Amino acid sequence: MKEINKLREAILKDFKRFSKSDEFKFSCHCDLKCFNKCCSDVNIFLTPYDILRMKNELGISSQEFLDKYTIIPIDRNQKYPVVLLQMMDTDAKQCPFVDAEKGCTIYNNRPWACRMYPVGLASPDDKETALDEEFYFLLEDPICEGLKESKAWTFQSWMENQGVEEYSELGEAFKEVVLHPMMLDDKPMDPKKLDMFFMVCYNLDSFKRFVFESRFLQMFDVEPDVLDKIRDSDIELMKFGFKWLKFSLFGEKTMVIKAEVLEEKKKMMEKND
Repeated sequence: MKEINKLREAILKDFKRFSKSDEFKFSCHCDLKCFNKCCSDVNIFLTPYDILRMKNELGISSQEFLDKYTIIPIDRNQKYPVVLLQMMDTDAKQCPFVDAEKGCTIYNNRPWACRMYPVGLASPDDKETALDEEFYFLLEDPICEGLKESKAWTFQSWMENQGVEEYSELGEAFKEVVLHPMMLDDKPMDPKKLDMFFMVCYNLDSFKRFVFESRFLQMFDVEPDVLDKIRDSDIELMKFGFKWLKFSLFGEKTMVIKAEVLEEKKKMMEKND
């Protein structure tokens, strides 16, 4: 994680900043001698939506995907758990989803970081001046021959072409959780809250069981149409999960406790007094 933080500092300090309308040249295809080389020995952080798309593409459960294809680095300075794609145990440490000739075998559901390459997006913590606004930058890897190609893009057209916008809504909802003021302080998170964070963000199948097979619906008032949506749609379930995290981690009023539950708690408190 220290290396990641150093890279972030370097990006904010030294990298050239671009807007949506600025242009760059890039193309990736199998005729390039660097084809697939960027898919080896690299840290790819997976977002909750990445994992949802990838596990559905493979037709496996969240837990099976996590067990087989990810690692969770331990860093005492990290407030919340992050998930990395596990590279293969070979000298090249290549991505498990890359074919030597065909390239990415899950291309339509590849992670956000892979879609963005060679474009990066930086979001400074402070937003007091123009220099602190979100900006694009280029990852100019020396091995990449694609940056020498003649195909021109604006940063906006690249994002649209790569389908990045599909990831934006859930990405923003996720950032509202991880960039919450209570996540940015120095206090360690309670282990139970850590487990809840991990389940909602990365193990959506388990979160669905938590909602529908525990006492959750006996305690919280959830509208019937919302229940139908989260039962039938993983995306709606993930959005609901982020609202639940705001309630369970930060005490925000994003969930409604049933009146009878509140009354029972009131009686218990009065009895104990």
